[in-house]
Amino acid sequence: MPLWLDLLRTPMAAPETARLRRLRMSWQGSCILTAVCVAFFSPMHELMGRAAPCLVAIILATTVRQSLVYWLAKQRADNRLFDSGEKGE
Repeated sequence: MPLWLDLLRTPMAAPETARLRRLRMSWQGSCILTAVCVAFFSPMHELMGRAAPCLVAIILATTVRQSLVYWLAKQRADNRLFDSGEKGE
């Protein structure tokens, strides 16, 4: 079998478990919330005053933390799959 075909048949990531799905959805939600805060920071600042930058800082910190948690969990799942030698056949 040619190498390209073998690579095509090999999974590039571990199957998504319920826990990984929850982590991914939570991470995506925090990224969307960060984007909304950036897009609407001026109106938020007008409504909330000095509390707006604090809220945005908390959301950014949460997004960074969630990114790290998700990335590490995903890496562990992928490494377990590839270390077990499975090829998804």
